[in-house]
Amino acid sequence: MSTVNPQPLWQPDPERIAQAQVTKFQAWAAEHHGAPADGGYPALHRWSVEELETFWKAVTEWFDVRFTTPYERVLGDRSMPGAQWFPGATLNYAERALRAAASRADEPALLHVDETHDPRPVTWAELRRQVGSLAAELRALGVRPGDRVSGYLPNIPEAVVALLATAAVGGVWTSCAPDFGARSVLDRFRQVEPVVLFTVDGYRYGGKEHDRSEIVAELRRELPTLRAVVHIPLLGTDAPDGALEWSALTAGDTEPVFEQVPFDHPLWVLYSSGTTGLPKAIVHSQGGILVEHLKQLGLHCDLGPDDRFFWYTSTGWMMWNFLVSGLLTGTTVVLYDGSPGYPDTGAQWRIAERTGATLYGTSAAYVMACRKAGVHPSRDHDLSAVTCVATTGSPLPPDGFRWLHDEVRDDLWIASVSGGTDVCSCFAGAVPTLPVHVGELQAPCLGTDLQSWDPSGKPLTDEVGELVVTNPMPSMPIHFWNDPDGSRYHDSYFDTYPGVWRHGDWITLTSHGSVVIHGRSDSTLNRQGVRMGSADIYEAVERLPEIKESLVVGIEQPDGGYWMPLFVHLAPGATLDDDLTDRIKKTIRTQLSPRHVPDEIIEVPGIPHTLTGKRIEVPVKRLLQGTPLEKAVNPGSIDNLDLLAHYQELARTRP
Repeated sequence: MSTVNPQPLWQPDPERIAQAQVTKFQAWAAEHHGAPADGGYPALHRWSVEELETFWKAVTEWFDVRFTTPYERVLGDRSMPGAQWFPGATLNYAERALRAAASRADEPALLHVDETHDPRPVTWAELRRQVGSLAAELRALGVRPGDRVSGYLPNIPEAVVALLATAAVGGVWTSCAPDFGARSVLDRFRQVEPVVLFTVDGYRYGGKEHDRSEIVAELRRELPTLRAVVHIPLLGTDAPDGALEWSALTAGDTEPVFEQVPFDHPLWVLYSSGTTGLPKAIVHSQGGILVEHLKQLGLHCDLGPDDRFFWYTSTGWMMWNFLVSGLLTGTTVVLYDGSPGYPDTGAQWRIAERTGATLYGTSAAYVMACRKAGVHPSRDHDLSAVTCVATTGSPLPPDGFRWLHDEVRDDLWIASVSGGTDVCSCFAGAVPTLPVHVGELQAPCLGTDLQSWDPSGKPLTDEVGELVVTNPMPSMPIHFWNDPDGSRYHDSYFDTYPGVWRHGDWITLTSHGSVVIHGRSDSTLNRQGVRMGSADIYEAVERLPEIKESLVVGIEQPDGGYWMPLFVHLAPGATLDDDLTDRIKKTIRTQLSPRHVPDEIIEVPGIPHTLTGKRIEVPVKRLLQGTPLEKAVNPGSIDNLDLLAHYQELARTRP
C-alpha cells in the first residue's frame, strides 16, 4: 500500500502562501462571509463544506460572476441527485470566457503549438471576433438554444472558437478527437443528435499525416440530424460537396451576442469511456461549470492573467474542456496538437519551455515514461517559468514525485490531481499553500466533502475505503442524455449509498489531511479480505526496467478460490525468464504484501487502454471469466482491439 509520508517533499515559502489567490480569498471571505481568518486551508475547507451555500455565494462574488437576472437562492434543493443550483439566475459561459478581451485585446488568449513546436498566438481580440462571427453564422443556420453542435477536431484554436460560439448561442457542445474511429464517434454523437458538425480533413501525429475524409463522409451519412457540416482544411484539402468553409464562417466582424440562459442550461456533453457498453452521455451546465472551474482554476491552480496554462490533452478527454476554461481566469491557454512524445520522449518539456508555461499538466504515465527514458527536463530546457507540474489520468507513483523534484526543480509545486469526466473537475489535488508529500494528493478541494467510507457507510481515516462525496457540487451532471427517468444516472453513482455520490475509486484520507488514490474500486484486488488498488501494484512492478507496462486483475473462481494474474508488456530486448519472474514477485512481496504476489505472471504483446489512455482492467477481467468479447467491452472504446484477442484466447485455453 502507499504509505503516509510525514516529511513533505516540498513546502511553499511564506511569500508564495501570502501571494496565493486562495489566501487572499480566505481573508476576503472571512471579512465578508464569516469564513475562518486563521487555520489556513484546512479551516477554509471545513467552512466550505459546512457552509456550502455561503461558500459558493462567496466564490461568485470573488470572481465577479455577472448574473443577468439574479438568483433566488444559492441552492434550491440539496438532495443528490437533483440538486438545484442558483435557481432563477441567467448568465453565459462564453461571455465570461471572453471578458479579458476588453482590457487585453492584443495579448495572446491562445498559443497554438503543433509538432513543429513553434507557438502561434491568437489574441483576445481575434478570438472574440471569430466567436462573434461564427455565433452569428450558427444562428443564421437555425441553431437555437439547446441544439447540439459537434466537433470532430484536434486540439486547435478552431475547436475553442466552435465551443465558445456554440455556448454563446446557447447550444450544447460535444466533441471527439480525430483519432477516434467512425464507430466510436457515432456511439457518442448519435445519442445527442447534433445539428452541426465541425470537422477537419485529417490530422498530424508522430510526424505523419492521417487523412480522415472517409470517416467524415461516414459521419455525414450516419448522422441524419445534421443541417450543416463545416470543413476545416488542416491538411489543406478542398471542402467536400455540401460542406461549408470554416474561413467563410469566421470572416465577419460581428460583435458577439451572448444568449442569457438559465444557470442549469446544458453547456456540453462529455462521455464516459464506454468500455462495457454505450458511453454515458454526461451533461454539464453552463453555470455549474463556470463556478466550479473558476474555483478550481483560480483558487486551486492559482491561475490568473499573468499565467500560461498548458495541459497535454485531446478534445476527447475532459481535460480539454478544463483547459479551455483557463480563459475564465484571463489566463493564456496553450493548445498542443500532436504526439506527446514527438520527435522524442522529452517533447512536452520543449513545449513548456517555448510557450513559457507557468502551469504544465500531463499524465502520470508520461512522467514515468520520461523517467524510464532518461529525460533530463531542467538540464535540457529553460523551465524557469514553470511553477507547477500537475498530473492526472492515474495516480502519480512516489518515484514520479521524486523524479520531478530531482529533474525539474527542487522548489517545484507538484500537483497530482484526481477527479473525473463525471464532474469535469477535481475532487482532490492542487492547493498552492499546502506541502506536497510523496505519493499523495495535497487535499480535498474546496466545497467538496470528500470522504473515505467502509461498506456500511462509516468514515475512515488512514484506512482504504470508497471515495464518496456527501454534498452536491455545482458541476455534477444535470442529467445523462436519453435517461428520461434518471435511472442510469442514479445507478451510476447513488445506488451504493443513497443520496451520496460514490465515485468508484479506493482512497485513503490521511490524518494530516492529504489523499491517496489506490485505483478503481470495481477492479480492486481483494485477497483474504485485504484490499489493494491496482495502482499500487503498477507503481512497484513498473520500476523494473524490463517492464514497459503491466495489468493486474483478481478473479473470483467458481470453487471459491481467487486467481490473480499479472500481465506484463516487456521493454524491447527483455525476456520473462525465471530471474525476472522472481524479481517481480520479490518486489511485490517486499514492497506491498505477500498476499498480493500474483498467481501467474504472463507476458502479453501489449496492454489495452481506453481511447483516453486508461488501462481496461474490468473488461479484461470479464473476458477471463468467459464473457464474450462483444459483451465484455465496447470495441469502439479501445485503443487496440487486436490485443483483446490475446486475453480472450487465454480464457479459452486456460484449464
